[in-house]
Amino acid sequence: MTIEAVWSEYQSSVKAFLHAKVSNPDDVDDLLQDIVLKTYLHLEEIRDNTKVKSWLFQVANNAIIDFYRQKGKGKELSQDDLWFENDKDEVREELASCVLPFIQELPQDDADMLTAIELHGKSQKEYADEHGINYSTLKSRLQKSRSRVNSLFNECCELKLDKNGNVIDYEARGNGRGC
Repeated sequence: MTIEAVWSEYQSSVKAFLHAKVSNPDDVDDLLQDIVLKTYLHLEEIRDNTKVKSWLFQVANNAIIDFYRQKGKGKELSQDDLWFENDKDEVREELASCVLPFIQELPQDDADMLTAIELHGKSQKEYADEHGINYSTLKSRLQKSRSRVNSLFNECCELKLDKNGNVIDYEARGNGRGC
């Protein structure tokens, strides 16, 4: 396989892979150039054409690892450097004050259950035992109550989530109902 054939077939996939791991587009372009160079220099070493794709993505993965190693060399990271962690905590704290009024809009049994489990950290199993509720019934009720609170939140605010479903930001909707 020639480098032109490899690159025309896999360039967009490799670039998408890099964008998923590196946020700065200029850094992605630099890494892409490094990968092209390594591909040009070592492509002839690959004897089996069916292994070109996996080899190319391994080169890309190694380039990302080297990039982050080089970027972090000589610099000790502190918790303050992890800006994304700080933002998450701030958003969580801001929204925490909104949760209780929404929970209190639910029927009393559901509000008590959510308060005990979600706000005070009581285990679901323990709550079910204390209140004589079948555990699977409690899980179902808890899921419905969470869904209701989520609906109330969505009426009030537009939540922005990261890829793991964690709230990273929010914006109040202009419906007159504030958080």
